[in-house]
Amino acid sequence: MRHLLPIVLMMLMMTLGGCVQRRMQITSQPAGALVYLNDQEVGRTPLTHDFLWYGDYDVQVRKDGYQTLVTHAKLVAPWWQWPPFDFVAELMPFRPTDERKLHFELQPITAQDTSADTLLERADEMRQQLQSPTTQP
Repeated sequence: MRHLLPIVLMMLMMTLGGCVQRRMQITSQPAGALVYLNDQEVGRTPLTHDFLWYGDYDVQVRKDGYQTLVTHAKLVAPWWQWPPFDFVAELMPFRPTDERKLHFELQPITAQDTSADTLLERADEMRQQLQSPTTQP
C-alpha cells in the first residue's frame, strides 16, 4: 500500500498538469485593422489569438483607406517545445504560456493607388477569387 501512494500521486500530478498555452498578440498601426491568418478571419487589432502549432502563417491585414498588407509570420517553437523537452513541458504542474507579439504597419492609399487601371486590376483579382472553388474544412 505504501508503494501505491507515490504512483497515485504521480498520476494525479500528471492529470493536473496544464498544456502549454500559445497566444499571439496582434497589433497594427493604425488600430482597428481586420486580420486574417491562413485565410481565416481572426478579428480586429489589437487582438489576442490562441494558436495550436508553430510554423509559417499567411497574414493579411486590411483597413479601409489603407493598402492591404499580405505577408507571412513565422513562429518558431521555443526550446522547451522541442522533443523530448516538450513532453516535460506538457506535464508541468502549472500551465506554461508562450506569448508572441506581431505588429503590422499599414500604408495609406495614395491618389495613384486609386487610378482606374489599378481599380480594374483589383476588381479582376477579386472576381477570380470569387470564381475559384474554395475548400471548406
